[in-house]
Amino acid sequence: MKGENSMRFHIPRWLAGGIAALAMTAIGTAAFAAADPPPRPAPAPDKCSKFKKDSPEWKRCKAGTSRSDEDRYELGHSQAMTGDYAAAIETLKAVGDQRDARVLTLIGFATRKLGRVEEALGYYNLALSINPNLTSTRQYLGEAYLQKNQPEKAKEQLAEISKRCGVGCEDYTKLAEEIAKFEKSRS
Repeated sequence: MKGENSMRFHIPRWLAGGIAALAMTAIGTAAFAAADPPPRPAPAPDKCSKFKKDSPEWKRCKAGTSRSDEDRYELGHSQAMTGDYAAAIETLKAVGDQRDARVLTLIGFATRKLGRVEEALGYYNLALSINPNLTSTRQYLGEAYLQKNQPEKAKEQLAEISKRCGVGCEDYTKLAEEIAKFEKSRS
């Protein structure tokens, strides 16, 4: 190269370092982006979400669109807890697994709330034969015994709940409160 008039550019070291860092970042970002999986499609919209949860419209919508047993259970639970007992029973009886202790418990609950205490006892006892540790069943069974004026049997269920979840759990507290109200009303 002697004798040639060559033009040389002098790039300051700090600028060369900056350009190199920028190039590395661009290459790294492109490589990272190529390794990312494609975005997932958005879930199908819930056509019932336009209604207020637990409203009569929401319940009707859910009843018409529920597909799985868990969906039906959740809807039946919502119906039962908001006082729509007949609809709850209908929904829960549509659950495929009629040996699910939770389902039987809620059918018993709704049945009892409709005034059919003896029938409810059958559901509670069947649920407990499947899952004796389901404390909500024991709570509702205790309440049924109070309706039948059998506080001693309600207290037996309270003791069973205590063995399973202690005296601080919600099912224990609720049944203890109901027993206290019952005893106060009798004195």
